Amino acid sequence: MNAFLNFLSNGILDWSFGQMVVYTLIVTHITIASVTIYLHRHSAHRALDLHPIPAHFFRFWLWLTSGQHTKEWTSIHRKHHAKCETEEDPHSPVTKGLSTVLWQGADLYRIEAKNKETLQKYGAGTPDDWMERHVYTPLTFYGIILMLLIDFVLFGFAGITIWAIQMAWIPFFAAGVINGIGHWWGYRNFDSPDTSTNISPWGMLIGGEELHNNHHTYATSAKFSTKWYEFDLGWCYIRVLSALGLAKVKKTIPKAVFVSNVPVDEHTLESIIKNRYEVMASYAQSLSQSVKAEIEALRITNESAAQRLSAIRKSLLRDTDHISGDVVARVEQNIVVSPTVQKLYEMRNELALLWRRSSLTRDELLAHLHDWCERAEQSGIETLQCFSLQLRTYR
Repeated sequence: MNAFLNFLSNGILDWSFGQMVVYTLIVTHITIASVTIYLHRHSAHRALDLHPIPAHFFRFWLWLTSGQHTKEWTSIHRKHHAKCETEEDPHSPVTKGLSTVLWQGADLYRIEAKNKETLQKYGAGTPDDWMERHVYTPLTFYGIILMLLIDFVLFGFAGITIWAIQMAWIPFFAAGVINGIGHWWGYRNFDSPDTSTNISPWGMLIGGEELHNNHHTYATSAKFSTKWYEFDLGWCYIRVLSALGLAKVKKTIPKAVFVSNVPVDEHTLESIIKNRYEVMASYAQSLSQSVKAEIEALRITNESAAQRLSAIRKSLLRDTDHISGDVVARVEQNIVVSPTVQKLYEMRNELALLWRRSSLTRDELLAHLHDWCERAEQSGIETLQCFSLQLRTYR
């Protein structure tokens, strides 16, 4: 009798509280890794191919610990990217509110999972084998119950708490934190056409998903970090799988090569267009420094003009395609107080035509680039001159 009561209290392992905490952190992290590597980077975006061994392990683990269906998750995430920040976005805090997405993200997921049109339109290329049709999809509840039994046998009544944490981990951190806070608070490396943010430069707790703005900018990249100080733990796991021959990376963030003393040609043009997000981020940084200096200079001679320029400083750094017409009109109305900043603003918009004018031929785009560089270097504005010389080195 005592042995049975001890089993109910402590399970077959009879571990200490600290050991059970470590176990919980490990198993929940494996679930996070399964989501970011298998569901997100492999299935939804095809950024890498996985060997059948890890792919099936991830499918099995997700069946046990979250009840996630590959087709449902993939479809909903692809729709999120296709309809981001619109009323059709399954989980945008812009349209549904931060509190709703943060605390009811799993409910939003379940609602969208019932939309057959979403699954049909966005679910192409997901597993449709015997296990998916006969086990993982129809028997979701059995996987979750099996995990409960395993935890109970291992840890007794404490295992029920561990199981509850496992079940809540993905709904809170993935469906809530990433989909909610990742579109509300943080820093942005790139002016992507949405509200995505990097929650933290160190993507460890949620396997790299913290670098959400980077991901939305380069959605098909298997690597989420873009700056030297950013860390993507999921990418480290992918590198290990690749070294073992269990994964093959298909796409990563493009990296420009810089070559001095060469003419601007089609290779320059191709590199600038391919690396346009980095180009515009670099321009925005230069523009920000110029605006700050101009505001300080105007405070000495014209406080009113300095205040007008300061009021539109943040809007100046946004691509005009990503802000409303009213904001654009306000920027253009107030920017006249500084001819220098106005020129920088206009030249930024003209530079973006390199990838906006899809109807132009390669030769016409190259002529536009040549013209832009010449006018920038003849402008007498140091910021433009330096940036033009930088553009000329892209390869």
